[in-house]
Amino acid sequence: MSSDRAPRRFAAVPPAMRVLVTLAAAFVVLLGLWLARDIFGPLALAAVIVIICYPIGPAIVRAGAPRWVGTTGVVLLAYIVLAVLALLLTFAIMEFIRLVSDLVPDLTRMTQDVYTLLEDLGVSAAFSDQVTSLFSASNLIGAVTSFSSSAMGVVMAFFFVLAYVIFMGVDSARYARAELAFGARIRPVLDSMRAYCAGVRRYFVVNASFGLIVAVIDGIALYLLDVPAPIVWAILSFVTNFVPNIGFVLGLVPPAVLALVTNDWVTALLVVAVYIVANVTLQVLIQPKFVSDAVGLTLTLSFFSVVFWTFVIGPLGAILAVPLTLLVRALVLEPDPSAQWLRWLSGDDDAPDEPNRLPERALADER
Repeated sequence: MSSDRAPRRFAAVPPAMRVLVTLAAAFVVLLGLWLARDIFGPLALAAVIVIICYPIGPAIVRAGAPRWVGTTGVVLLAYIVLAVLALLLTFAIMEFIRLVSDLVPDLTRMTQDVYTLLEDLGVSAAFSDQVTSLFSASNLIGAVTSFSSSAMGVVMAFFFVLAYVIFMGVDSARYARAELAFGARIRPVLDSMRAYCAGVRRYFVVNASFGLIVAVIDGIALYLLDVPAPIVWAILSFVTNFVPNIGFVLGLVPPAVLALVTNDWVTALLVVAVYIVANVTLQVLIQPKFVSDAVGLTLTLSFFSVVFWTFVIGPLGAILAVPLTLLVRALVLEPDPSAQWLRWLSGDDDAPDEPNRLPERALADER
């Protein structure tokens, strides 16, 4: 009798109260993630890298090698990916610091020109001082110093990622045997997680492919326009391509401002034009179609996820926004049949057809 009463009592809870309880629980979880962002961020990054590199492990095992060799292959490939990313970012950071130090005279000259222009336009002296202070060399050097300190924090987090990759790489071989240990009853959960991992891999493959094309185009264009450190801005274009929707702007502003400082406004406009033609065509018009097919997220949700996860776990959340949003959908919405319409609203076009496929799956399991 008590087991029959429990569902009735739960069903008697007003819908508004259930919504409030759900929101309160979500707030507590997100607050915990925000407080533990220095731990959760590297953990999420390591998990994504292991997910990307995991297919090489089963491939090695299918070739006849022992399982531990496949696990070692996953860890080694993950370390290679991390090493390449670390070298690229280290080179870009060092070049950026050197570039700003060399450009102090040019920045000072531009600041004086801006101040003179504002005075000629009749702008008050107080307002002119505030505007020109934004471009002052001391503020920019202070920003570079702060950026360097943040980079040291990234380096410290990088060592946590190295440790997480080893642990997750070893544990991934254990998770692969879960169905053998527990049978077909856990297959829906495993299918959901396999679909999530496949979506994450497709997402990063698509973004890396388009990011490489954009980086090459931008780097060549900046080199021809004689903008300093074109390789640095090409690397920035590649990295910001993983930030949905607003990555184009993040990659455009630094080289455009630099072209204005070191050359003239015509060169700066040419940089903007090149980025608009190349980046907007690829990143805004073509790439979203491939990303949507890969992960099934709407453009609105993709943009909101960047803002949301950046607020929760910091700058790393901008790059991991889509995988984290997909994980929340896999854990919260996919197990609940009544939430299929929410999945469809989020961009999952397969959600309405899923009930029609359930009898077919059951029949296949019986056979």
